[in-house]
Amino acid sequence: MILGIETSCDETAASIVVRDQSGHGTIRSNVVRSQLDEHAAFGGVVPELAARAHVEWLDHIIAQAVDEAGIALEDVDAIAATAGPGLIGGVLVGLTTAKALAASLGKELIAVNHLEGHALTARLTDGVEFPYLMLLVSGGHSQFVLVRGVGHYERWGGTIDDALGEAFDKVAKLLSLGHPGGPAVERIAREGDARRFKFPRPLLREQRLDFSFSGLKTAVRLQAEALAPLTDQDVADIAASFQEAVTEIVATRSRQALERFKAELPEAQPQLVVAGGVAANRAIAAALAEVVAETGAELVVPPIALCTDNGAMVAWAGAERLALGAADRLDVAARPRWPLDTPDMRISDDAAR
Repeated sequence: MILGIETSCDETAASIVVRDQSGHGTIRSNVVRSQLDEHAAFGGVVPELAARAHVEWLDHIIAQAVDEAGIALEDVDAIAATAGPGLIGGVLVGLTTAKALAASLGKELIAVNHLEGHALTARLTDGVEFPYLMLLVSGGHSQFVLVRGVGHYERWGGTIDDALGEAFDKVAKLLSLGHPGGPAVERIAREGDARRFKFPRPLLREQRLDFSFSGLKTAVRLQAEALAPLTDQDVADIAASFQEAVTEIVATRSRQALERFKAELPEAQPQLVVAGGVAANRAIAAALAEVVAETGAELVVPPIALCTDNGAMVAWAGAERLALGAADRLDVAARPRWPLDTPDMRISDDAAR
């Protein structure tokens, strides 16, 4: 039984998750407090405000998660907390709280890589077996990762500039659609003509599995400036054309990634696991469904509440690590950057024994 704490960006979250000996997981509670209201006026997340909100709310969120799980805090076997990557102020709030709890209760501490939380969620929700391909598309990350096992990841491609969620946010801000940008752009795009503007598809002619959205974002800005002042229909058409471009980019790259998976792991059933808030975009989801049908793969998308930042994914990643004998010292450091494919993600043979 694991308490998971997540404070890497603008959600304050805590969860109680149980992993049985067979590897099956059960979410006993999952409490998330969004900070959208605190940041709405600024059109994006303000790190200092986010950290202050975590300080104010985290104790209450943990207490609520424990209460909803019907347990006492002393009943948990370990405390797991995001140790990075993320906004360092927020990460420090969650990790320091976890250290204090682990020390005072005499429990194990597991410092979780936020990206590993996303990578392993499908094993909690859908019982997915290794290996599988993860497409992570969120406000801070856009990448393909081959998930071979707990702590064993190969990064096949990523963004060379903006993350996809960040691009949505910036386009939404440009078009005065509000924050968060993803849902706002998707909503207005339904009223637009996606064929009106032919925005670029950066890197799409190259075979590497990388993304680039900066040039696309610039093209959107230039088009908006050329049409200013924008009518409501102009805004809808720009949003629809932008969404059409990113959907084609994501679909094409996913097809290439799945073909590589089939070539390099011919004995494995190809599975594409999608994580991150952009997974909620219906146009992108529909395009990915077509891609997996064409390639003979399986598409796994956890419930949207577990695709965005939450404590359950952190608790589950902690449970998976603890089941393999891995835990961390109380002096483990918080990290603003922490790629999944670094050697320290691997679980040592000594720990596993």
